[in-house]
Amino acid sequence: MKPALFLLPLVTLCFPAPAGAAGDSAKGAAVFRTCGACHTATEPVNRVGPSLQGIFGRPVGSVEGYRYSDAMTAFGAGKVWDEALLSQYLLAPRLTVPGTKMAFAGLKKPGDIADLIAYLVEAGRP
Repeated sequence: MKPALFLLPLVTLCFPAPAGAAGDSAKGAAVFRTCGACHTATEPVNRVGPSLQGIFGRPVGSVEGYRYSDAMTAFGAGKVWDEALLSQYLLAPRLTVPGTKMAFAGLKKPGDIADLIAYLVEAGRP
């Protein structure tokens, strides 16, 4: 029996590579400029939004000293930021967390999201 190579594209769609692995952190730094007015990624300093330094593996809504909206606190119950959850959130923050304080409409290009995640992975390392 010959291998079913025609199924390869289907398998690739079902199990995509992690966004951080596929993204370009240098491009992500440029994408982050739109976030930088409200967030930091390289230091544990809160601005209008919480610091994003070390976001991956951190419980949602848990940055000390930042006052989260009730909506984000409820959304985050039992959740930890990973690439999949952040990708979903960055696509449409206000749809993902109705009532969030974040006014940003979201990133519409999957490549921008992957690049931003790659940047956040790199920027969050000690």
